[in-house]
Amino acid sequence: MLDLKEAYYWMTLIRSFEHRAKSLYRQGQLQGALHLSVGQEAVPVGVCSVLRDDDCVLSTHRSHGHYLAKTHDVEGAIAEMLGRATGCSKGCGGSMHLFNRAKGFLGSNGIVGGGIPIALGAAFAHFYQGTDGIGCTFFGDGAANQGTLHETLNLAALKKLPFLAVCENNGIAATTPTPVSTSDMERTKLAVAYGIPAERVDGNCVEEVAAAAERATAHIRQGKGPYLLDVRTYRVEPHCGIIMDNRDPEVARMWTEEKDALKGLRERHPEILTSEVTSRIEAEVAERLESAVAAALAAPEPELNHFRKTFGV
Repeated sequence: MLDLKEAYYWMTLIRSFEHRAKSLYRQGQLQGALHLSVGQEAVPVGVCSVLRDDDCVLSTHRSHGHYLAKTHDVEGAIAEMLGRATGCSKGCGGSMHLFNRAKGFLGSNGIVGGGIPIALGAAFAHFYQGTDGIGCTFFGDGAANQGTLHETLNLAALKKLPFLAVCENNGIAATTPTPVSTSDMERTKLAVAYGIPAERVDGNCVEEVAAAAERATAHIRQGKGPYLLDVRTYRVEPHCGIIMDNRDPEVARMWTEEKDALKGLRERHPEILTSEVTSRIEAEVAERLESAVAAALAAPEPELNHFRKTFGV
């Protein structure tokens, strides 16, 4: 059963985290590419609410929400993005290469579709070891057109591997609107081709995402093989901080004003998410985030000699 206050907390934290990361990026304190997922918070929170620490998640270049929802490691994430030794990847991975083995987050990946077959490997490991753990991958519209997804789905179906595929179907691949590059946006059909059950889900309704993820994981843990979720959502920010895209302003207005995930959750549950409760959550999030930023900025940078010795550079 989804804890609505907990879901609101993590959705708020993910959004606030990304807004803070954007400000640090513009101040020049956060280096490298920055891919934000503002607007999509219900997807990782809903899916990860039913995953365990021993379930393995593989993410994309747009990984902050997935990492935070799976690990709850706010401090390690912000330290990593600021290039500090206290970061989850020791300060040498950055925004696109977050990693936390203890919490089952086996990395984010700068290669489009790169995490998909790795998640299949994690699923195979669980299968081989005889556990009921799951290998889960998040991927977007662009990766859904990659051949690696088809190869992965085929093998997952053939061997009935415990594999969960979550397509964040937000209507745009980097800066290219999906209809320009895709003949059919119904991603559930990708699964049907391999005999894999699939659902289309409202990705801005965290309750619906969590319920679908619960059905999917129950199916997988029973040894029935893989499952695919076609999760419809919307990314508010441009592709990479400074790269603008051409999207219909009316569509953008609808998603940000009428279908916003946080607003919708408040409106559906006013008796639980009262103004007092949400204000308290927002204050807790702000305090935790600023504390994490301050701790990260005070932390040392990585010891480069260690990495030079390790990698021979």
